[in-house]
Amino acid sequence: MTSPNTVTSPYSQAQLGTQVLIGWSGSGRPGEPDRAFLLTYSLGDGPDGPEAGAVAMRTALQRSGLRVGGETLDATALPNLPVKLVVQAGQAVLTLPHFKAQYAVPPEWLAAAGSEGTVHGMFATRPWPAAVPGRQVTEELLSSFAGDPEVIASSAHCLLPVRSLG
Repeated sequence: MTSPNTVTSPYSQAQLGTQVLIGWSGSGRPGEPDRAFLLTYSLGDGPDGPEAGAVAMRTALQRSGLRVGGETLDATALPNLPVKLVVQAGQAVLTLPHFKAQYAVPPEWLAAAGSEGTVHGMFATRPWPAAVPGRQVTEELLSSFAGDPEVIASSAHCLLPVRSLG
């Protein structure tokens, strides 16, 4: 008996370009509790251009055990998944084999993450050059990218347990 293998292309870390982490919280429906979200994306500024960066990001995510374009993985049931989130002292630290970033989260994000015990991670393969670090990302700009059906369908999604160092 054989099992299918996922074919992944070779890539270099540089092809990924600048990778960014951003978070927000909110509820999709009235009366539902707020949920915490983290979004990782590339600016598409790698040396081989945004298209090569998107392919490299897809490969990096697949090698990390994430399913691009598939259902949301529940990392609470996958302790060996190399995607980890630590929340400590107002900071969220997300670690993948190809990426590690720290994000200062607002109190409402911390409350939502603590209440639910999980954070929804969205890992975009499509570059987002409009959201440059150091510039304000408005709710409308975030919604236009993170809520775009094509971005959602071409991303990997993972429910991450909230861990702390203490």
